[in-house]
Amino acid sequence: MANATETVKKTVEETAAKAQAQAEAVQTAGAKAFREGVDKSIASLTELNAHGKKNLEAVVECATAAQRGAEALSQEALSYSKKSWEDGVAAAQSLSRARSVQELVELQTAWAKSATEAYLAQFSKAADIFSASVNDTIKPLNARVTETVESFQASR
Repeated sequence: MANATETVKKTVEETAAKAQAQAEAVQTAGAKAFREGVDKSIASLTELNAHGKKNLEAVVECATAAQRGAEALSQEALSYSKKSWEDGVAAAQSLSRARSVQELVELQTAWAKSATEAYLAQFSKAADIFSASVNDTIKPLNARVTETVESFQASR
């Protein structure tokens, strides 16, 4: 009977040792998986933060480009207004010196033609400035969208 008791005792000890080893292995694997999950989460948050920072920088760059475009348009409008005013004053002085109705009509027609041509040229110039400004304003956002799409496609 002593032999049977020892056998049972030995079997219980071996089973307990195996169970403890398995429990330790499960605990180690769980801790490793948890650590890896936390590391991946931190890496993802860091990457997300970097993307957010780049997006904010792109928005600031867009706003700066839009401001430069608005300033250029404003400066161009001011310059045109000043020149148009000066041309109008010069035309009025010229018209006041006309010696006949025919000369008055010719001077007025010439001034109207040149004023219209100047306006159309200015309109074209302003449209070019506006178009360039819009392109410059959108460029940083387009770059961010392209980079994000490429990033998503690469992660597939």
